[in-house]
Amino acid sequence: MKYIIGVDLGTSAVKILLVNQHGKVAKEVSRSYPLIQEKVGYSEQDPNQWVEQTVSGLSELLTGFKGSPEDIEGISFSGQMHGLVLLDENNEVLRNAILWNDTRTTKECEEIYEKVGKDRLLEITKNPALEGFTLPKILWVKNHEPDIFEKVKTFVLPKDYVRYKLTGQLHMDYSDAAGTLLLDMAEKSWSKEICNYLGIDLEICPPLIDSHDNVGGFTEAIIEATGLSARTRVFAGGADNACGAIGSGILEDGKTLASTGTSGVVLSYEANSDKDFDGKVHYFNHAAPDVYYTMGVTLAAGYSLSWFKDNFAKDISFELLLKDVDTVPVGSNGLIFTPYIVGERTPHVDANIRGSFIGIDASHERKHFTRAVLEGITFSLNESIEIFRRNGKTIDTVISIGGGAKNESWLQMQADIFNARIVKLQSEQGPGMGAAMLAAYGCGWFDSLKDCAAEFLKEDMVYQPIQENVGKYKGLFEIYKEIYGKTRELNKKLMNYRN
Repeated sequence: MKYIIGVDLGTSAVKILLVNQHGKVAKEVSRSYPLIQEKVGYSEQDPNQWVEQTVSGLSELLTGFKGSPEDIEGISFSGQMHGLVLLDENNEVLRNAILWNDTRTTKECEEIYEKVGKDRLLEITKNPALEGFTLPKILWVKNHEPDIFEKVKTFVLPKDYVRYKLTGQLHMDYSDAAGTLLLDMAEKSWSKEICNYLGIDLEICPPLIDSHDNVGGFTEAIIEATGLSARTRVFAGGADNACGAIGSGILEDGKTLASTGTSGVVLSYEANSDKDFDGKVHYFNHAAPDVYYTMGVTLAAGYSLSWFKDNFAKDISFELLLKDVDTVPVGSNGLIFTPYIVGERTPHVDANIRGSFIGIDASHERKHFTRAVLEGITFSLNESIEIFRRNGKTIDTVISIGGGAKNESWLQMQADIFNARIVKLQSEQGPGMGAAMLAAYGCGWFDSLKDCAAEFLKEDMVYQPIQENVGKYKGLFEIYKEIYGKTRELNKKLMNYRN
């Protein structure tokens, strides 16, 4: 039996999958690492901890492996998007990585609009200037840490740094480059124009490659540390959302993904780069060859649920917390939650907005609040689906992955709120499986990623919308959408009272 490895470098942990030729996960290893949050709005990590934990995880993956290391034909990567890793002339890390969920760069986003222009930025990159993207982080270091910036030889994103430490080869794939705000998306090249406007040397941008490109093999040190073979081919990999799309079969028109992790994502396949969403959703190069995807983001999706549990149900499991939600009627007995607890991304680019429970009365119990949290997260995801539909996209089937696919009540809720068929996969491995599929395709196991998906991915359960609930949720969704506008100014005033 032949195998491939998929490495998913997430925000809280690296997850490593050993996958056989039929898409079955033979072994799975996870290694965690901490966040560094020195100030409000700051979110950093030590890149070398990613490397240490990945190498440790790969070593464990081979422990007890009954085959030969030569049976592992390829490895590829998925990684958290947008994070800034700055390297000096010796490719040594200059500072902690600034992550996707770091929000210190509001002024730098304004600087980008002032110098590049909002319309021109959208023309080139297809995306607005947001705090989460890489370019504002580069400018922040340029503005606030000039001594460090002077030493910058190149920048990469998180998974690219890990891959470099495994292979000695430094690259960035198009799907991750699209999330930097420096890529001319249609031309598939770094934008000299944007660099010139902002006083950034184009030379700090790394070489660009396709996600399925072979970048070489492991270094002798990695082979010795892990037990992997020198014959195993290493492929570039892609951004976590692009790999999540591949790992869920979002590889043709009409396919849409709803992913509920720490953040929430609604992602839809695009065959070309010529649609105009006016920056209301993200528009990125796919990790599949020469195609694209559009994406809406809820900043605190699964995080809203874990926040609620940690603060109001700390001593019970998620299963117990969600056990009674089916006993609560649609609409949580007149209670609505908005999941803006860390700001919001789609459709409201607003770092200051904060969450609300609207309609609390004395009859509400914890189960009502729990259902309201699930409904609020799903309403937020539905705002992205509404944007897609308004722009002419047909969305009748949605693949659900992440935390939202682990609870039957939540899956039915998605079917009712999205008014679409919801599919749960038999083996839902998300970005890690997408990375493995890129390795399988790169190794020549399949003629296309679509053929790979047909072999690797199988439907488990399908949830159809209940029309009575669809009607109720349509009315509730309209109320939900009003809450942002009616609480925005209040939240702006409350910012003055936050530490």
